[in-house]
Amino acid sequence: MPTTWKERLKTHMPHDWSEEIDLFENQMILRKQDKLDEKVFAETRLRRGAYGQRYDNGHRHDGIKSRELKFPTATTKGAETEWDAPGMQRIKFPFGGMNPAQLELLADLAEEYADGIIHVTTRQAIQYHFVHIEDVPDLMRRLAAEGITTREACGNSVRNVTACPLAGVCRGEAFDTTPYAHAMFEYFLGHDDVQDFGRKFKPAFSGCEHEACGLVKMHDIGYLAQTRVIEGEVKRGFKLFVGGGLGTIPQQAKVLSDFVPEEELLPVTQAVCRVFARLGEKKNRNRARIKFLVEQLGINEFTRLVSEERATIPHDPRWLEYLNKLDRFTETPRIDARALSQKPELEGFESWFETNVYAQKQGGYYVVTVNLPLGDLSSEQAYKLADIARAYTPDTLRTTVEQNIVLRWVSEADLPRVYFDLKNAGLANPGAGTIVDITSCPGTDTCKLGIAASRGLAAELRTRLAAKNGSLDKAIKDLRIKVSGCFNSCGGHHIADIGFFGNSRKRNNRTVPHFQVVLGGTRKDNAGSYGMAVGAIPSKHVPDFLDAITGRYAAERLDGESFKDWVNRLGKLEIKKVLNDYTEVPLYETGPQFYSDWGDVREFSVGDIGVGECAGEVVSLFSLTIAQAEGTAFEALIALDEKRFKEADEKAYKAMLQAARSLVLSKNLDVGEDPNTIVSEFDRHFIQTELFFDKYARGKFAQYLTKRHEQNGKTVSEDSSRVLVEEAHLFIEAAHACDARLTAPPQGVN
Repeated sequence: MPTTWKERLKTHMPHDWSEEIDLFENQMILRKQDKLDEKVFAETRLRRGAYGQRYDNGHRHDGIKSRELKFPTATTKGAETEWDAPGMQRIKFPFGGMNPAQLELLADLAEEYADGIIHVTTRQAIQYHFVHIEDVPDLMRRLAAEGITTREACGNSVRNVTACPLAGVCRGEAFDTTPYAHAMFEYFLGHDDVQDFGRKFKPAFSGCEHEACGLVKMHDIGYLAQTRVIEGEVKRGFKLFVGGGLGTIPQQAKVLSDFVPEEELLPVTQAVCRVFARLGEKKNRNRARIKFLVEQLGINEFTRLVSEERATIPHDPRWLEYLNKLDRFTETPRIDARALSQKPELEGFESWFETNVYAQKQGGYYVVTVNLPLGDLSSEQAYKLADIARAYTPDTLRTTVEQNIVLRWVSEADLPRVYFDLKNAGLANPGAGTIVDITSCPGTDTCKLGIAASRGLAAELRTRLAAKNGSLDKAIKDLRIKVSGCFNSCGGHHIADIGFFGNSRKRNNRTVPHFQVVLGGTRKDNAGSYGMAVGAIPSKHVPDFLDAITGRYAAERLDGESFKDWVNRLGKLEIKKVLNDYTEVPLYETGPQFYSDWGDVREFSVGDIGVGECAGEVVSLFSLTIAQAEGTAFEALIALDEKRFKEADEKAYKAMLQAARSLVLSKNLDVGEDPNTIVSEFDRHFIQTELFFDKYARGKFAQYLTKRHEQNGKTVSEDSSRVLVEEAHLFIEAAHACDARLTAPPQGVN
């Protein structure tokens, strides 16, 4: 038996994986010698899961314990190349599946190459932070020795294939989607047909229709397990969804086919990929996801093109080969099922059992959720968790989209011992699947796009909610919170009951961290509907606002009324009244804490999001006119809520015009109110000069106004008005950000 990872490489790593890593290492050498273009190398390393990361905040919200970073942030500030500073490494785990040996390896690598933390992402992958790029090839080889790859964990290709962590043991599933998700991963890894996408492509599998499961309706492509009786035989297949996504403007996936039989799963998906690669946007990354292509063509035309493409693809034997070995993922319990005679008198066991334990469809066995604060697991905890998995399960663990890990096939009689062992490892946090179990993206801790400290806010909310968990009304306990550091929805704020995404505002001549509030999303029904933004509040007011909105829901809801239905019944005007109590920012002298973000004692700034030039003092005039835009945007939201779609469209358009005018006034006080003049002046002073463009989104938000202006008089639908209202809110946020850049003092001036 091979004893070292280098020996295991000879027998365990596929040859093409070895060649890929060797190629990447050679490209690193060429880049370091300046013989490979930086942009080309950037795409190369992204396709191997290696990201740059942010350092200007210089802190992490571990949720575990405070720790010194191995790489001092003082040496990384201002780093401009891949070699100057450690970055982030993402690792693929299809359907979130791993075994104890792989978890132990992750712990080893976290200790040796990163900061000792294994981070579970919202798509069941694993991330390390503070990894030096020169260590990446060896890290990849050690992973490959245990059958793990980083290939296409990032970049413009097929990302990690996610699936319900209960697949195979869920009481309501049509069938186990695990082997299908793994077949999808294997088939498209490095496939020629998926190398020419304009943007990333995210697949997801779900075994049942009405739970959250795989969240298939918010993915680029989603597979919902179905069975049908055809000619007297039960056939497996999938309802196929395409064109979903969150991001700045969320979009529900459309049904491509009500039933794709299992033997057509791979070729039909390949046809979708080929159409996307051929017709998807390549130049404008802001519209390069498949959801924009589906929107542009319409689902009927897109379906026709996929059908045509399917007919042209040469037969590939791999389409069917995996169907002969579906049972390779069948799990056999380690321990015979034995009943628990009585619940033990262990402190905390009952509350943990209530929220963290799920009865499998296999009698006598349970799934145990290991609830990870902020998705973080220390190396020390990982070693202990691997031992627990070996002792009680058939060597199977799965990560979840809620940033947790589950143990499957735990015998009922072993639950007290599992709880005791998890508690000794610091991993027996109750509250899985409740309001305490908050999902968050990295935010300003490490993400270059982060505006506000999403992890810091999530940690604060979790601490407060956990402290009063025993006294919370059940209706509040059942709610879900998701937090994103910016508008891109990496934390999934659109599908939460209560979501927050980071932004900033100029108040009292200083920049103040804020969070936009998003209410009424639905995780159930595989991300059945998206919430809407209702207004921004200072970051430090968020916990009090949360108490107010949840308290009112508990007091006023009707029997069985969901949070979404209660929000709709309450109406946006009443919601706005609640928000208004939490919008004020005290003067710096009386409330300095409002000018710092959660977990950071320094005064807030937008960090490395973008640096602009000073445009003179027009703050008061901007504030006055942008407030009008915000008011009009809120009126558009109410009109949308009341199904007055044409009015919602017109109000949203007007709000963008007002926001554009608020900036144009700094260049031309005589701009007036005529839409053509406003758009023309905005184009001349802010689009052509790129003053409106931030470092990352570039001209994305400017296009929302110009596109709608050119389409004046168009036919309005419910979908188009909803999208425009979302775009108006984002355009206003971009105007705030632009003003903040233009009015910021020169560096070194306070």
